[in-house]
Formats: sequence, C-alpha cells, structure tokens
Amino acid sequence: MIMAQTISLAKKHKVAVGAHPGFPDLMGFGRREMQLTPEEAKNYVIYQIGAIQGFAKAVGTSLQHVKPHGALYNMAAEDERLAKAIAEAAKALDSDLIVFAQPKSALAKASVKAQLRVAHEFFADRAYDPDGSLVSRRQATALIKEPKKVVERAVKAAMEGTVVALNGELINIGQFHTICVHGDTSFALKLAQALGKGLVKAGIKVEQVGKFL
Repeated sequence: MIMAQTISLAKKHKVAVGAHPGFPDLMGFGRREMQLTPEEAKNYVIYQIGAIQGFAKAVGTSLQHVKPHGALYNMAAEDERLAKAIAEAAKALDSDLIVFAQPKSALAKASVKAQLRVAHEFFADRAYDPDGSLVSRRQATALIKEPKKVVERAVKAAMEGTVVALNGELINIGQFHTICVHGDTSFALKLAQALGKGLVKAGIKVEQVGKFL
C-alpha cells in the first residue's frame, strides 16, 4: 500500500521515482551487515527493483534510478563483488537506470563498467569521516538535524566540492549530482524543505537527475 501510494503521489507531483533495495533485514531496517553470495545479492536486488517497477508501470510511470539502502550501500562502496552484483541486477532490468553511489566507490566503478549512468551522491544530513566515508549511524554524531547547517553544508559542497569532516578537517568530495536527505527521521520534512529553498536561493537549480545526466 505504501509503495502504491508513494508512486502515485510522485507521478502527481512530477517527482522522479527510484528503487531503494536493501538486505532482507526487516528487524534491523537494512542497516545491519549481512554476508550474501553475489548471486544472492543480485537476486534480492532484482526482486526489489522489480516490485517497484511493477507499481510504477501500473500508474503509467517508470523508474529513474536505483540506490542501495543502508548496509548494502555501505558495503557495496568497498566490496567489488557486491557492487558488481548490484550493477548487474540494475542492468538486467533496465539499462537506462541511473545508479546512485558515492564518488570513487566500488559501486560507482562497477556501474560505469556495466555501462550504466552513475549519479554521485552527497549526504547533506550525515557527518563525514576524514577519509570521505560516512560516520556510522551507531554514533550520536552521525545525523545532522539542524536545517540551517544542512543547507550550509549542501551549498558549500555544491559550490566548492568540499565538506567539513567530523574532526573539523576540510575534505574534498568532488562533483556530485544528487543530495541525500534520509526520510526515516522526525525532522526529514523540515530538512528537505529548507534544503530545497536554500539551494534555489544560492542560485543552484534543482531538477531530476535524469534530465541532465
């Protein structure tokens, strides 16, 4: 019901739709690591993308992108075999799908190798470690909750390609195409609204990735 309602709303408001496949870990909300074979990972991703594709087709729209969720996303950033399995799953279902991935990650490289478009991602509401990775959600400092700070980080990242890490170090993250705000927090809506307004105010055009990538 949630998938059907969400995709119907997305079509109504002309918002691009994407799949967010993760590990089969409902209790842990997909944020706990699991050890799967590449074949298992590929089939789980196909299964989940396929479900969203079905709902999208039912209302006359299609998927724009695929972004692995939680632990699957984090592991695929470093695990080449897992990254390859995800890219192969997306390619098998629709070669026009865009894969969301962190710059220089194994997932980004595997997707390019699979001849898929890749949207490099910046996390506006997550703290970064000095090596460019995301601070673990197990730490209290992982989430950034203040709308003003989220906007300032996103604008700085878009304009300069840099972000201040948790230890205060300025790190280079390079060019990116999409900005993530997590939807499973009580303050997600406020962050998204502030971010949209803040980017436009800074002269940054906000539009669907598929229109320019």
